[in-house]
Amino acid sequence: MYLLLLFFGLLAGVTTVLFGFGGGFVVVPVLYSVLIALYGVDSQMGQAAMHIAVATSTCVMIFGAGLSSWRHHKAGTVPWGQVRPLLWFIALGAIPGAVAAMALSGAWVRWVFVVYLGLTILDSLFRAGFTQTASKAMRPLSKASSAGAGVLIGAIAAFLGVGGSVITVPLMRRRGASMTAATAAANPLSLPMAVVGSLSYAMLAWNADSLGPWHAGYIDLRACLVLVLGSWLGIRFTSRWIGKIPDRIHAKAYIALLAGVFLVMLLA
Repeated sequence: MYLLLLFFGLLAGVTTVLFGFGGGFVVVPVLYSVLIALYGVDSQMGQAAMHIAVATSTCVMIFGAGLSSWRHHKAGTVPWGQVRPLLWFIALGAIPGAVAAMALSGAWVRWVFVVYLGLTILDSLFRAGFTQTASKAMRPLSKASSAGAGVLIGAIAAFLGVGGSVITVPLMRRRGASMTAATAAANPLSLPMAVVGSLSYAMLAWNADSLGPWHAGYIDLRACLVLVLGSWLGIRFTSRWIGKIPDRIHAKAYIALLAGVFLVMLLA
């Protein structure tokens, strides 16, 4: 199990740097599938598998998004002027997102995950702007738009445990950002959600003692540590490719990866 998680942690690090995924689109389906395979869908762990996967992914994201943000910052690719106005609103939105995920059954969270992915893929494919070559200047958001978008990003990202890239990357693409800038922005924007979301998943599930001593609420601490190690290896290896992938190929690869995760979760 842990060797498999190490490998997918490495893959999560790669997608964090190149696509701003925060690792959630890799970690959530993999950890969910592993827990179901080990314990069975009808066991207590199986019933909590989706909550554990989302909570653990959110915790892993603190490290992955933090380190990737630093790498992108050193490379000069983070559009900080676009990022800063959204940070506090994303942290605020993460609280109701985590609460909503806890209130629903794991099956509901899984299907929301699948439906949201499907809508994002269709939107990216058929609405103009995402796959087109970026303009030279990114159009800034208004204060009201920053507040609304930030709260929505934080809520959805914490609910699904995937980071904000699934909203921020398409949003910034349509405002003229290159894929490099859009994915670079997704990492620091995932950080406040990851911190607040992880605390919420740990505190709101404080009575989930039956999951075992290596759990902080719904966060699987052993799986988290293995995934963090793999993520560090992936980020270190992939940082050399920052800004070197052609824009249109980068955008199409982003959609292809979303489609792959969609199929995994649909068939899980």
